[in-house]
Amino acid sequence: MFRVAVIEDDAPTSNQLVSWILSARKDIVVDQWFTRDDAEAAVQREHYDLVVLDIELGRERHAGVAIINAINKRQQGTPVLVVSAMPAAIYRSIMKALDAWDYLQKTTFEEADFIDTLLEILRATRDRERAPSAAPAGDELSIDPLRQSTPLWHGQRVNLPLTAQRILAALYARRGEVVSYDELFQVVKSGRNRDNIRKHISTIRDAFREFDEAFDRIENIPMRGFRWTDPR
Repeated sequence: MFRVAVIEDDAPTSNQLVSWILSARKDIVVDQWFTRDDAEAAVQREHYDLVVLDIELGRERHAGVAIINAINKRQQGTPVLVVSAMPAAIYRSIMKALDAWDYLQKTTFEEADFIDTLLEILRATRDRERAPSAAPAGDELSIDPLRQSTPLWHGQRVNLPLTAQRILAALYARRGEVVSYDELFQVVKSGRNRDNIRKHISTIRDAFREFDEAFDRIENIPMRGFRWTDPR
């Protein structure tokens, strides 16, 4: 049984999200909260497997940020999916810095996109509970599938959006082998073309180079795909 909180001040939108969640799985209990005060009290009181929230609640433009901070202070690893009308180009990077799982901008995604993301988060929650907590000894890169904050490179956090995280995981899982464009298309939801994959690869490289300027582990294999290479 999963427990999910939907924090959204617009009742029709809240009810729509709840209906999508319940249609995705029958073993989900959903709590609805409409104000910052009620939501903050709930996340302090309850253990949620997922929190779906809007950034703007009532007249508070950044109420959702305060709620995310309250969630993070509990250090329980609760994933947050942000669903907001705020411009994704501006707020996605902010939410990434706050360790949100993903950011969906209202009116730009469909029910299927929401449900795919929801189910992936819940599967990651289940898998993390079953998996050993420690990373394998000797691995330079440690990837926790649940939270974007937890890819670690030599112990340092690498912040990545969800799609880039999927691509990184696919490359690292098969390090030393070429992962073709066709195979990488299978881990992205949209933009299944080579230009888009190259943009995601660039995002990954830039994220690593923020603290490791010499990062060069992702090799471009012309006309084929990409390969994660370990040092010889």
